Amino acid sequence: MFTTILTSHLSIDAITFWLAIIATMAFAVTAVLAIAERGVDIFGVMVLGVITAVGGGTLRDVILGVEPFWVVDLVFIQVAVLSSLLAFFGRTFFTQPQVFSLMLYLDGLGAALFGLQGAMKAYEMNFGWPVGLIIMGVITAIGGGIMRDVIAGRKTLLMSTELYAIPVALGCLLLIIGLRLYPAYEVQVLLCCTLATFLMRAAAIHWDLKVPTFLVTHSRSE
Repeated sequence: MFTTILTSHLSIDAITFWLAIIATMAFAVTAVLAIAERGVDIFGVMVLGVITAVGGGTLRDVILGVEPFWVVDLVFIQVAVLSSLLAFFGRTFFTQPQVFSLMLYLDGLGAALFGLQGAMKAYEMNFGWPVGLIIMGVITAIGGGIMRDVIAGRKTLLMSTELYAIPVALGCLLLIIGLRLYPAYEVQVLLCCTLATFLMRAAAIHWDLKVPTFLVTHSRSE
């Protein structure tokens, strides 16, 4: 019953659009919070917020050989700018421990939304099945954050043991399996895999899970 109603009212294009909007908001807000202590002015905040929000998707679209998604619809830039300004003027509120903790989950939701939306776009374009979906999903999810960290002089996600990209990659793998087994239920598969990806990231945040030490390189001094 639920799946019938969902399919009749929501198209895959509508789902991916709103996933991208929500992820754009989440990434812009958390980007501002990540660099707030570095004394960045309001213009810098907007630039870094926009780069974080649309950078991964832009890189994905360049690889796919299509117009960047925000060029087609500037609402994504507008949402990123407004979300960045909201975080800038409300940073005292957003940096409170309880609220900041909530923002970590919001960022995890953004990574899940963007990652699976990016993988789905690769699927729709028949790009590099099946590995291409995972690559495009991970690039979409973490590309903007890496650009932000490089510009801000912060340690990037790829240089940490935080479980961030791995849940996205696993979620994209689930998407591949789901689309292979249930190709007629794209919307349901996308939503379920997005939820699964978020739950993996949320578990990592809640229990402070890291990549196992035997899978991590160590410096000579350690």
